[in-house]
Amino acid sequence: MYLILFIAITVVSVIVQSSLQRKFKKYSQIPLTNGMTGAQVAEKMLRDNGIYDVTVCCVEGSLTDHYNPTNKTLNLSQTVYGVNSVAAAAVAAHECGHAVQHANGYAWLQLRSKLVPITNFASMAFNWVMIIGVLIATFTGSTTLIITGIALFAITTLFSFVTLPVEINASARALTWLDYAGITNVSNHEYAVKALRAAAYTYVVAALGSLATLLYYISRFAGSRD
Repeated sequence: MYLILFIAITVVSVIVQSSLQRKFKKYSQIPLTNGMTGAQVAEKMLRDNGIYDVTVCCVEGSLTDHYNPTNKTLNLSQTVYGVNSVAAAAVAAHECGHAVQHANGYAWLQLRSKLVPITNFASMAFNWVMIIGVLIATFTGSTTLIITGIALFAITTLFSFVTLPVEINASARALTWLDYAGITNVSNHEYAVKALRAAAYTYVVAALGSLATLLYYISRFAGSRD
């Protein structure tokens, strides 16, 4: 059953990632009528929300866009920063949505930020804890480290689900502002919606995949105890 579930989630993940890439490429070919680049969209959205202490930067890669609340930088990829397109505007506004969340003390973002160092440690330690735990269990019968490893993975799963409302809310803020500010219009706003919806699906699939993996570890552990 779990093998079928893993295969299904993997297939869905590939489909979702492929869909995101196709939509981003397609909507990157549709320019905004006002000629604004992703960076300009970001700067305007920040100003419209009264945010003046966030720096908009350009980073290498494609779809590597992110907001860093630690140093208050909004990092836009090369395919967004200097590009005039509906896709670039949607991505830039989405990342600005995170900056607005930060400025407004959005509870889910605050929770995710607190989980980041714990999740990073859990991700780093998980494999080693499980490997050592299995060896100890084999020779001594003690399962304490295996339980610890499962708990560490549970933290990463929790982080995936906490991320969902953060990302969905950022997209909602972005789409509302894009429409209100007149960045998009009746002819292209739908494309921005589709682009951000495709991005959101990647987070949903990742969370479900993490949950399925966690349930697999729990079932294997429970089965070994029978």
